[in-house]
Amino acid sequence: MAKTDVKVLGAWPSPFVMRPRIALNLKSVEYEFLEETFGSKSPLLLQSNPVYKKIPVLIHQDKPICESLIIVQYVDEVWASGPSLLPSDPYDQALARFWAAYIDDKQWFPSVRGIALPQGEEGKAELMVQVFEGLALLEDAFDKCSQGKAFFGGDKIGYVDIALGSFLGWLKATEKMNNVKLLDETKNPNLVGWAERFCSHDAVREVMPETDKLVEFAKMLRARFKAPAS
Repeated sequence: MAKTDVKVLGAWPSPFVMRPRIALNLKSVEYEFLEETFGSKSPLLLQSNPVYKKIPVLIHQDKPICESLIIVQYVDEVWASGPSLLPSDPYDQALARFWAAYIDDKQWFPSVRGIALPQGEEGKAELMVQVFEGLALLEDAFDKCSQGKAFFGGDKIGYVDIALGSFLGWLKATEKMNNVKLLDETKNPNLVGWAERFCSHDAVREVMPETDKLVEFAKMLRARFKAPAS
């Protein structure tokens, strides 16, 4: 398949954009990465995702697919000859989707993101508690999903690994910016080991942003957030 048959619209700091890129890398699918300019939306993005007008968008044979986890599922089904990302067992598959939804929607990542935003110490402390509680749940989920193996998906990176692992860069940046330790070897030994294996994987390493680069980007966002409206 020609490289131009597969395109990803995105931006390098976005953890959601990392997800389809990691999935495509795991499947050994060549693709063209089209970088969106921060603060603006290209005509191609607006045309490809007219409902949400957000990245990422996968364009496969001129057909757009939107929403990061939906894209990962699409990649898994279309390029079925590569390593499976979702479990074949219906219960295990439902469990994987449950934890991916928890990571995005229910509490965990929204709490991590909130720590980096300007706010009072009391509000930040509440969010820290939520993050620690979420990590404890994910530590237990790893133990059950991995069944003693290297990843949530077993021997290989799978759906939940991609869902959670895409946030590791921002987790490290949040730790550095706030001088805190969120992922702790004493409290989360399984997740700490998993994070090291995930980030060192060939499919991940080339798309995982450097921590210092994310910190600088976050500082720029904070400055814009604090700036008075003109």
